Amino acid sequence: MGTVQTAADQSETGSNIGAYLIKHIREYGLLFALIAIMVFFQIVTNGTLLRPVNITNLFLQNSYIIVMALGMLVVIVAGHIDLSVGSVMGFIGALAAVLIVQVGLPVYMAIPICLLVGVAIGAAQGYFVAYWKIPSFIVTLAGMLVFRGLSLWLLEGQSVGPFPKSFQVLSTGFIPDIFPFLKSMLGMDRLNGTAMVAGVVAVCLILWMGLRDRSHNRQYGMEVEPPAFFLVRNLIVAGALLFVAYKLSTFRGLPNVLISMALLTVIYAFVTENTTLGRRIYALGGNEKAAKLSGIKTERLTFLAFVNMGMLAALAGLIFAARLNTATPKAGFAVELDVIAAVFIGGASMSGGVGKIVGAVVGAFIMGVMNNGMSIMGIGIDYQQVIKGLVLLAAVFFDVYNKKKQG
Repeated sequence: MGTVQTAADQSETGSNIGAYLIKHIREYGLLFALIAIMVFFQIVTNGTLLRPVNITNLFLQNSYIIVMALGMLVVIVAGHIDLSVGSVMGFIGALAAVLIVQVGLPVYMAIPICLLVGVAIGAAQGYFVAYWKIPSFIVTLAGMLVFRGLSLWLLEGQSVGPFPKSFQVLSTGFIPDIFPFLKSMLGMDRLNGTAMVAGVVAVCLILWMGLRDRSHNRQYGMEVEPPAFFLVRNLIVAGALLFVAYKLSTFRGLPNVLISMALLTVIYAFVTENTTLGRRIYALGGNEKAAKLSGIKTERLTFLAFVNMGMLAALAGLIFAARLNTATPKAGFAVELDVIAAVFIGGASMSGGVGKIVGAVVGAFIMGVMNNGMSIMGIGIDYQQVIKGLVLLAAVFFDVYNKKKQG
């Protein structure tokens, strides 16, 4: 009798695990898709993809995409879209070049001015979308054309540069090693102690936060991730973080832009998942009428979502210009497509109300690894665009199919 009961319990447990996996297949699928893509390109590039210098380049090349993906996720979750981010990014880079290189304004004054201009651009677009109810597609399409033209006008059709070193540090600088004694302790002359310590601290924080959330969910009777999934997922994440930290520590350490991306990701993840403001944004995208009837100021939330997007697009423009060490009229061209694709690949829904910050970041890295890997392989830009388009279509199809299956 006891044997029959045990078998029944095992069957029920297996059923529960299967149901949980199906319900959260998008989250686990994203993680394993990123791993599979990295393993594939690591093999076909003969180990070039995961060399320390290339991992550093991956962060530098995709930093501005990730920064804008954070803001784009908020806009899409709120039920809108912003097609102007690439043009705004290029315009802010051009403005920075004019202010710093041509006018001679100090970097510490030019950067806040550029960020404020980005906020103003987001506020202008958000005003028309939120209070005049003009579709965001139309408003931001107009913005894309306007700021592309303004970039050409501002730069007079020519590239402007180079920037001073103090500005280039924004993208290409590295955190100094504040733990040099680790080199002698571990017997590795080229080890950057700061990068290794940062990796260990990040792993400890992620594990602590995971255990805290798990305990919180169990305490309030909410759905809890099966122990096997929790263990495997955290082991994979911890192993990946330590691996990347080690690789970075054997090159030049932590790039400044990586620290900026990590802080922004943590802040936006916290705001969207653990604050009233975040819950209201999801409610707005899920059902605007119901959100308004429940007392949420939907117009103000929409307005703030575009203001935030403008600020992050400006920051991305500064990072991109600092990395290139020049501002060009073509900067930011079609970048909005990569940003939007990263968010949708990361699990966001076009209808709004669905999506996570971590998913958007993973989606951006999937796009970045594909770009980098295909470039190393020598695949032409024409084929790269085709492959990225098919990956985006597959991600959206998978999302729609999964929703229909669950519904």
